[in-house]
Formats: sequence, C-alpha cells, structure tokens
Amino acid sequence: MTDDKPLDVAWSVAWIRGAAQAVAEHRDELTALDTTVGDGDHGVNLDRGMRAATAKLDSLLGSEGAGASATPAGVFKMVATTLLATVGGAAGPLLGTAFLRASRVCGGDVLSSRDVAALLGEAAVGVQIRGRAEPGDKTMLDAWQPAARAAHEAAGAGASPARVLQAAADAAARGAEESIPMTARKGRASYLGARSVGCCDPGARSTALILAAAAAAAGSGAD
Repeated sequence: MTDDKPLDVAWSVAWIRGAAQAVAEHRDELTALDTTVGDGDHGVNLDRGMRAATAKLDSLLGSEGAGASATPAGVFKMVATTLLATVGGAAGPLLGTAFLRASRVCGGDVLSSRDVAALLGEAAVGVQIRGRAEPGDKTMLDAWQPAARAAHEAAGAGASPARVLQAAADAAARGAEESIPMTARKGRASYLGARSVGCCDPGARSTALILAAAAAAAGSGAD
C-alpha cells in the first residue's frame, strides 16, 4: 500500500493535474453521457476548463516567489475562478462554486482529516445551493453529497486525511452509479422524464473522477 502524503499545496496541485488528466481521458465518455440526457457538451466543456486551470497553475507556480507562498486554499480559489470563467452550461457554476466554498474552509498549509471533511462538505453545500438540487434529482449532487457524508464519517472515526479522501471518492463513485436508475428532475435532462432512466448523470460521473484524482494524489489506495 502506498504511503499517505501530506495534504499540502503539492497535493492540491497534484489533485488538479490528476483531475484534468482524468477528465481528458474520459472526455468522450462524459460527452456521450451528456448527449443522452443533456446538451452533449459536458466532456468538452469540462476538459477545456480543467486544461485552463492547469495552465493557470503553471503560471502561478512559475512566478517568482508565488510557488513558495501558494496554499491549498489559493489553488482551489484559482481553480474556482477559472472554471467559472471557462466552463459553459451548468458545470462551470456548480464546480466553480464547489471549489470556491472549499477554499474558504482550508486556511492551513497542511490539511487534517477534519479539514478534508469540511472542504468536501462545503463543496457539496455549494453544489446544492447553486443548482437548487436535492439528492435523487439525478445531478452531480448525487455524487458530492455521499462523498461529503463519507468524509465526515471517516474523519469522525479517526481515519487519516488520505483515507478520508478515499472514502469520499468511493462514495462518489457509488453515487454516480446509483444515478443510473434515477429520473432526472433538474436541468435539461428533466425534460426527458422517464427517458432519462438508465443513464449515469454526466456531472455525477465527472465528480467521481475528480474525487478519485484527489484520493490518488494523496497516495491512498492498493498496491
């Protein structure tokens, strides 16, 4: 089993880079899912936004003195503003809000288990408020909320920060799968009614990918 890494700025940067890579690798899958229940642009839009975020990271860390003063909160805020500016449709405002709210509750240089639970909890609340969604509406909240709940439970049980992230990532993956039999009640997919049943929500799927990247960057996982 790999050693857990400290959840510092290096981890936050690795998370975003890993998330961008995962989105790029699954862009066509995400687009196909969104073609079934939405506008058909989720994969393309999110890939563009994550590429822009990594480019901003390169600029931030390459600036003289900026890399040394960077924090996880600063990285998340930068990602938030970039996604809000570059990702169209619902995904930009939702994910941008998630990262923005997360940035406000992780002020330290190294995050604890409870910090992880707090940032994921705030991200989920942001998605729920911005999207005016409830669990079971077949949105990305159906991945974010179980992830936040799992993180809270794992942190309360004394799990390491990396294990808290892994619990959250596993719960997000299950949440995405559980969106398949749901009937969409929000967004463009809601127009399909019963025809939305049988397809994984693209936002829930991309959320699972993003949180899996967070856990991987922390070094949590099997050999």
